[in-house]
Amino acid sequence: MNLIDPIVAFQSELQQIRRDIHAHPELCFEEQRTADLIAAKLTEWGIPVIRGMGVTGVVGVLKNGTGTRAVGLRADMDALPVQEINSFPHASRHQGKMHACGHDGHVAMLLGAAHYLSRHRNFDGTVYVIFQPAEEGGGGARRMMDDGLFEKCPMEAVFGMHNWPGVKVGTFGVTAGPMMASSNEFEVVIKGRGAHAAQPHKGIDPVMVAVQIAQSWQTIVSRNKNPLDAAVLSITQIHAGSATNIIPDEATLIGTVRTFSTGVLDLMESRMRAIAEHTAAAFDSTVDFRFHRNYPPLINHARETAFAIDVLKSVVGEDNVDSQVEPTMGAEDFAFMLQDKPGCYVFIGNGEGDHRAQGHGLGPCNLHNPSYDFNDELLPLGATYWVRLAESYLRTV
Repeated sequence: MNLIDPIVAFQSELQQIRRDIHAHPELCFEEQRTADLIAAKLTEWGIPVIRGMGVTGVVGVLKNGTGTRAVGLRADMDALPVQEINSFPHASRHQGKMHACGHDGHVAMLLGAAHYLSRHRNFDGTVYVIFQPAEEGGGGARRMMDDGLFEKCPMEAVFGMHNWPGVKVGTFGVTAGPMMASSNEFEVVIKGRGAHAAQPHKGIDPVMVAVQIAQSWQTIVSRNKNPLDAAVLSITQIHAGSATNIIPDEATLIGTVRTFSTGVLDLMESRMRAIAEHTAAAFDSTVDFRFHRNYPPLINHARETAFAIDVLKSVVGEDNVDSQVEPTMGAEDFAFMLQDKPGCYVFIGNGEGDHRAQGHGLGPCNLHNPSYDFNDELLPLGATYWVRLAESYLRTV
């Protein structure tokens, strides 16, 4: 690997920063301590700071030379509402909150790049280091954009990165086009008429309607959608009733839909609504159909992806870059930024969990798992990628 020596020498400080953030996790739009720490470090290194976009967002502005070109590098910084079961010294000190997705490491890697770029300005133009709140369901990327991120910080392209457990350290994964799915939620309330369970003919049973709808929805995936297009419809909650001898008034279906394209998502929503409404009508009941689109699919731009792949190969070698990594049905709100700006999102291998110190939980080192911990070995590697990306972009015409 072609790591940058000054960044390697700075690794111990980056590790301290990362573990400090890990010990003090903050949920979406509550990242005040984390934002203060980031702003303090950037200011200490002579980097002008913009605060307040997306409530707690922080942007560092690195300028050099006379060039007018600009690029954005983004890291997320919020934690999850998870009770950590690790007991090593940097485990979460806040009940029910945990950095179970590695955003602490993402912050530290981008800070490492900012530190190096502030001292070795081998670029001509502007690098915006973007520390975004509320990726975990809060849509912090959208909030920063609504607050004028791309107007106040005009950039030609924006890039993101996420650690990926189960992938070997020293390797990266990326693909042009769809890389992560859209995330959407539904809640459907079927309204029937309650009755005694011994006299079902006097009521309208919403439970049976819910069962019919739940089964029929799966035909959208198997019979309405093109088999070559991906979609997942998962009913994760069914609620109805309060006693064994009562037919309830209502039943509720709750779950998620994930797709790689807006067209498929439009089809899923419209067919779900039609099936729910017509099935309910067939049983003399009604439905309240609610469908909420959270995050759009994350779609990497071809030109920027090819550029990022070249940079990755220069850092870790061609054999350690999977340029056609399998997309995931997980979601990421960096997708909002890629709707407005060209760019690319990559996975950096986080290993199998062997890096975890004594005192880790017995579970796997997977994302959103209470035994997870970010691999500090990635800190100089991720920071090196950010630096080489920015330097290459701002000397490329």
